Amino acid sequence: MIATDKPASNLHFKLMSIGYKFRDFFLPRKHILKEIDIKPGYRVLDFGCGPGGYITGTSELVGKPGIIYAVDIHPLAIQMVQGIASKNQLKNIETIQSDCKTGLPDNSIDVVLLYDVFHGLSDRNGVLEELHRVLKPAGILSMSDHHLEENEIISKVTNGGLFSLSSKGKKTYTFFKK
Repeated sequence: MIATDKPASNLHFKLMSIGYKFRDFFLPRKHILKEIDIKPGYRVLDFGCGPGGYITGTSELVGKPGIIYAVDIHPLAIQMVQGIASKNQLKNIETIQSDCKTGLPDNSIDVVLLYDVFHGLSDRNGVLEELHRVLKPAGILSMSDHHLEENEIISKVTNGGLFSLSSKGKKTYTFFKK
C-alpha cells in the first residue's frame, strides 16, 4: 500500500488489512495471478504490496529459483510480508521499504505487479519511470486499480511513452515495456 506522501496510520493500515483478508477469502489472489504468465525462475516486483495478499501465490508460481521483491512505504506492510514469508518458510521473498525507488538493478525484473495502488501515488510518473527502469526489455507490467476507470488506467500508464497496452484480462491490464 504505497500511499501519497506518507504512510497511512497504523490503525488505518490494520483495518485495511482486515478488509483485504475478507476480499482474499472470496476472491483468492491466485485467480488474478492466472491472468499473467509468471514462470518458474521469474523475478517479480510486487510494488505496493500492502499486507502481502499476492506473496504466497506469486512465490508458488516463481518457485525456488525465482524471487519476489515486495515494496511498500508502510513499515507494517513490510513486517506482515516478512511474517508471511517466515510462517510459510518462503526463502524467495525480499522486502523493500520505499515509496518509489527500489534500489534494484536496471533490466532485472520479469513482471511488476501494480495492484490497487496507482490511484494513491503522489508521483505516478516517477513510479512508472522506476518500474520501466527495472523491467527487462520484454518485461510485463500487470496493473489493476478499481479506483480508476479503464480509460484512466490505460491513458495514465501509456501517455508517458514508457509502456504500451498488450491485453486486458478480467481483472488486470497487461502492459509491455517500450
